[in-house]
Amino acid sequence: MSWVTIIWSMTAAACLTLAAIHFLVWCQRRTAWAGLLFTLTSTATAALAGCEFWMMRAQTPQEFGTSLRWLHVPTWVIVLSLVGFVRLHLRAGRVWLAWSICALRTLALLLNFLVGQNLNYREVTALRHIPFLGESISVGAGVSNPWMLVGQLSLVLWLVFVTDAAITVWRRGDRRQALATGGSIALFALAGTAQGVLVLWQIVDWPVTASFFYLGIVVAMGYEMSRETIRAGKLSDELRESEAKMTLAAEAAGFGVWIWNIETNRVWGSERAIRLFEFPPNAGVSFDKVIQRVHPDDRERVAATRDRAIQTQGNYATEYRILLADGSQRWIASRGRYYLSADGKPARMIGAVVDITDRKQAEQDLVQKRNELAHLSRVTTVSELSGSLAHELNQPLGIILSNAQAAQELLQQDPPVVGEVSEILGDIVAADRRAAEIIQRLRALLKRGEVFVQSLPLNELIEEVLRLVNADLIGRGVSVIRNFAPDLPQVTGDRIQLQQLTLNLILNAADAMAGNAPGARRLYISTARHDSTVRTSVRDEGAGLPADVESLFQPFFTTKAHGLGMGLAICRSIITAHHGRLWAEPHPERGAVFHFELPVAEEWPGASGEGPVNRNQ
Repeated sequence: MSWVTIIWSMTAAACLTLAAIHFLVWCQRRTAWAGLLFTLTSTATAALAGCEFWMMRAQTPQEFGTSLRWLHVPTWVIVLSLVGFVRLHLRAGRVWLAWSICALRTLALLLNFLVGQNLNYREVTALRHIPFLGESISVGAGVSNPWMLVGQLSLVLWLVFVTDAAITVWRRGDRRQALATGGSIALFALAGTAQGVLVLWQIVDWPVTASFFYLGIVVAMGYEMSRETIRAGKLSDELRESEAKMTLAAEAAGFGVWIWNIETNRVWGSERAIRLFEFPPNAGVSFDKVIQRVHPDDRERVAATRDRAIQTQGNYATEYRILLADGSQRWIASRGRYYLSADGKPARMIGAVVDITDRKQAEQDLVQKRNELAHLSRVTTVSELSGSLAHELNQPLGIILSNAQAAQELLQQDPPVVGEVSEILGDIVAADRRAAEIIQRLRALLKRGEVFVQSLPLNELIEEVLRLVNADLIGRGVSVIRNFAPDLPQVTGDRIQLQQLTLNLILNAADAMAGNAPGARRLYISTARHDSTVRTSVRDEGAGLPADVESLFQPFFTTKAHGLGMGLAICRSIITAHHGRLWAEPHPERGAVFHFELPVAEEWPGASGEGPVNRNQ
């Protein structure tokens, strides 16, 4: 076997071996596109070596021209795949220059098949035989094709592109990669291009041996890719060790650890995380299967939280219920963080889960007790208003009685006065409706039931409370000055609890002015928007506030002779449950001002619509 056969066979075999190895690596990591481009470069270099060997063994000018024509196909693949490799692996190179090279090289390939015998010769007229490595080989002679300049221009731009990319990597601080990869590609590409130009323009008698130089590029690229593979292996080992330590720490703290691979949609979970969701051990779990475990009422919210974390590239935090095999529910708190891959695409989310069922049950028990206490407070408040409410009810009832007696007298006349009776009946209906409204407002306050969250017009809600206490305020000699903001956005909350909050503040203001002289008992109530909240202010002209204002909101603290000290404490718990705040401050002129703020409806945290929020009451 001749040296030419041995050397070119070894060149092709080495390239194909490297191509096969890195193709298998790419099959395991489909996102590593630089590995696939290296495989294409290596395979094309082997094909290039085969075409060169075919040219050296050509027996006729026609066979030489055909082999040279097909040599441009692997050359096209090499140039384009190396451009992509530099862009992906080195993350450098000018985009416009890359597209220019690809366009010119593709044009050169088309001209290779359309103009003349091939891109380099219009016609190969003769073969010359020259000695090479101890044997005689064929080289062509003929009429040069001027379109060859297109291909050579693409190679010149290619050299500029690779050199510019290597300089960019050098300036970026990665000098080893700039020299080992960028510098090697530029050096061997320059040598191979120069040798090809000299041979094909018939300046030197030498066979085309570009595959030797491209083999140097393949070796340099393979060395760099192998380093990356080894480093990835080390990182994988370190990651497994880190995961083991993290899992051990999380298990000790009662947490389960999970990792969601966004590309494959697979979820890995620690032993505790798998146990919480009742998945079989070592079972392949997709994110869709995790979502199927979530309670149907919570799935949309969990998915929305996940999507928001991906869009904002931020943290993931939510609480939800999962359905277990026995039909019971388990509350889960999940926290995580979203991470990008090296190329800036969604990669994975890592986090932890913990069982919070006991905490949720305790919270629900607390809410139930708070609501029972609030109901008791409402009953007590209505009891205190019973005198004025009875007086307010007596008015429409008295009107109904007197009008009914008058109607009886008119009907007993001969003939009956039907026209006046019709007017009297209208007065009776109006009085009855007024009494029904009073009773309806009382029933709403006294009603015990679940908390129903809905969008509410705050100005109207306050007016309803003022109508309820109107008789009591008149009896105390308190006048109300309203200053409601027009076009006030709605708030989200439970109507009865917010009415109770407003009622307590109004009655407290009236109590604070009990010692004032008649005509000096003015109650000011106003509403206004402040950014994403709506503020209500209730001001009195009483004696003011104690030195420790915050003590007013403590349970069993009171400044009244016969007070229980629970009113403001209950008000604070109501406003906290509504994600708002309640505070008091002295007024510069006289008295005190109590403010409470509520988020506007569209800013309500965690609310997706109207409905009950405490289903266990």
